[in-house]
Amino acid sequence: MEKHTPPLAYRIRPARLDELVGQAEARNFLEGFIAGKRRSAILWGPPGTGKSSLAHIVEKLYPDSYFLISAVTSGVQDIKRVVKLAEGLPVPPIAFIDEIHRFTRVQQDALLPYVESGEIVLIGATTENPSFSLSAPLLSRCQVILFRPLEHPHIEGIVRRAMDMDATVKSFGRSLSDEAVKALSVAADGDARAALNLLELALANSRKELVEAGDLGALLERPLYHDKTGERHYDLISAFHKSVRASDIQASLYWLGRMLEGGEDRLFVLRRMIRIASEDIGMAEPNALRMVLSAKEAFTSLGSPEGELALYEAAVYLACAPKSNALYLAEKKVRDLIGRTGTPPVPLYLRNAPTRLMKDLGYGKGYIYAHDDPEGALLVSYFPEGMEEVRVYIPRDIGFEKRVKEIMNARKKAAAHRAGAYRKTS
Repeated sequence: MEKHTPPLAYRIRPARLDELVGQAEARNFLEGFIAGKRRSAILWGPPGTGKSSLAHIVEKLYPDSYFLISAVTSGVQDIKRVVKLAEGLPVPPIAFIDEIHRFTRVQQDALLPYVESGEIVLIGATTENPSFSLSAPLLSRCQVILFRPLEHPHIEGIVRRAMDMDATVKSFGRSLSDEAVKALSVAADGDARAALNLLELALANSRKELVEAGDLGALLERPLYHDKTGERHYDLISAFHKSVRASDIQASLYWLGRMLEGGEDRLFVLRRMIRIASEDIGMAEPNALRMVLSAKEAFTSLGSPEGELALYEAAVYLACAPKSNALYLAEKKVRDLIGRTGTPPVPLYLRNAPTRLMKDLGYGKGYIYAHDDPEGALLVSYFPEGMEEVRVYIPRDIGFEKRVKEIMNARKKAAAHRAGAYRKTS
C-alpha cells in the first residue's frame, strides 16, 4: 500500500523561530515563551497565516510537555486527562487547541480553573473574533496574538523556500518564473497554505520546465475569503456603510463588490441599505428608502447575477443623496424622553370617544378638528398634560429636509401669531 504524503504546507511548516515568516507580534510572544515567560494565549487570524506553525514550533521545543486537544472531538474529560498525564513534569503542560471557538461555553468554563492556577498553559487558535466566540472569563486570562494576512513578499519567500527544500516539489523537475511566483502570491490573498497548495498543483500539472504566469490559468481564480457570520462579514459591511455615509461613490461600489464577490447574502446587504436610507439620509431625500425597496423587489424577482445590478444602482443613489441623521437623532431623543417621563396619560381631548359613556366622561371634549379650524387647532397642545413641547426632531438645511424645516417654522410662526391674537381678544 502506497504511503500517504502529507500536503506541502504540512511538510515545510516552520520548526524554528527564525523560520516563522512575518507576524512580528507572534514572534515576540514566542521569544518570550522560549525565555521562560509562558503565558496562555489565543492565536487569532485568517487561515494560512501561521497560527498552527507557531504551535508546531512550540511542540518541537517542548515535545514532552506539549499536548494536542481537538476542539471537535474532545471534551472536559480530555482536558482533565492532559492535567493527569502532566503530573510529575517539571513544567506545566502546554495544551494546544486548534479551532478553540468550537468549544462550547461549558468546555471553555472547564478550562478556567486550570488556566487560572497555571496547571496548564493554553494555546488556542481561532479564525473567529475571540470577543464573540470565547467566554469573557477565559479571554481575560489569555493574551490575544493577532495574525494578519501575510504580505505578498512573505508569500513569495515561502513559495521559493518550498521549491528549494521540499523533495517532492524538486522531484517534479520544474519551477516557477519570478512573474509566476508573484502572480501566485497575489492569488493566495495572504494565505500561505493556499499558496503552497497552488504551487504543488501548478508543478504537478504542467509539462513545462519553467512555468510562466500565463500558464497558471484557472489556478489564479481563487474565490475570495469571506466568512458570512464572522469578522470579515462585519468589517466589509461597516466599510460599505461608512463609505456611503461619506458620499464616496467609488469606495461604496468597491466594498459592495467585495461583499458580492465573496458570496455575501444579498438580502443582508439590502437590509443594511434600508437602514442607511433611514439613518443617514432620512427626510433629506425620502426617495432613498423607496429606491432601496425597489432594488430589493428587483433582486427578489431576478435573483443573481442579473438582479445584483439593482444593488449597485441603489448604492450609487444612496451615496449621492444628501445626508441627514436628524431622524436617527430624533428616535434616540424620543426614547430618552419616554425613559425619563414614563407613560403619562393621553389628554382627554385627544382621546377617541366612540361610545356615549366615554363622551360623558369627557373623552374628546375640547378637541379642535384641524380641517374645520386650522388656526384653532394650533392652540391645542398635542403632548401629555403638564409636558412642554420637546424638540426631538431638528431638520437640517439640506435636500427635502430643508422644506420640512420651512413647514415646521411656518407652523410655529402661525401658532405664535394665533396665540397672540387669542390673548388680545380674551
